[in-house]
Amino acid sequence: MSEHSDRTKPHGQAPGDPAATEELPLVQPGMHWYVLRVASNKEDAVRDALERKVKIEQLEGFVGRILVPTQREKRMRGGTARVYHRKLYPGYVFVEMATDADGRIPENVWFVIKETTGVGDFIGSGGKPSPMLLDDVKKMLAAAIKPEQQPTLANLAFKKGDKVKVTEGPFENFEGAVDEINAQKGTVRVIVTIFGRPTPIEIEYWQVEQL
Repeated sequence: MSEHSDRTKPHGQAPGDPAATEELPLVQPGMHWYVLRVASNKEDAVRDALERKVKIEQLEGFVGRILVPTQREKRMRGGTARVYHRKLYPGYVFVEMATDADGRIPENVWFVIKETTGVGDFIGSGGKPSPMLLDDVKKMLAAAIKPEQQPTLANLAFKKGDKVKVTEGPFENFEGAVDEINAQKGTVRVIVTIFGRPTPIEIEYWQVEQL
């Protein structure tokens, strides 16, 4: 084990858990933050698996925090509000770790990471991950340690005439314009083109995104 082996960190924290991240500096000494591509909807599973492996292999001196920043968001379904944790960076997991002097990931660390189901590769080039800029780290951590506040209503900023795309449901990937918003029901009416004709569809707020 290298000289880094005496450093420790709190593992097993839930995303957005203030107690797990606020006590530590922006970046722990000798480490940088890196962005790991992962399979869609596997962010939490990858984080949990990596934390277990790091602990088992006693790699805490090389791998620090592993985060999946989320935001609490209120969605309306059938007139009933429910709170969800929306991932702020879908398809990515943020890993704080130490690299070799040449910028490469230590072989034993990389083996543990790449053998984890759902893991792709780090953002970087030439076989070396690129460390995040400090400004980007600040934004990411600010989202990760944000206190549990009153959730906001998803996509409430829509207004009539906005161009949107349907992201879920039978009309997924259809594009159209917002025609009417019903904040009480949590729905939006969108005019899409079906078989060459403008057709109104009524869907939930969270099923559309702004273009």
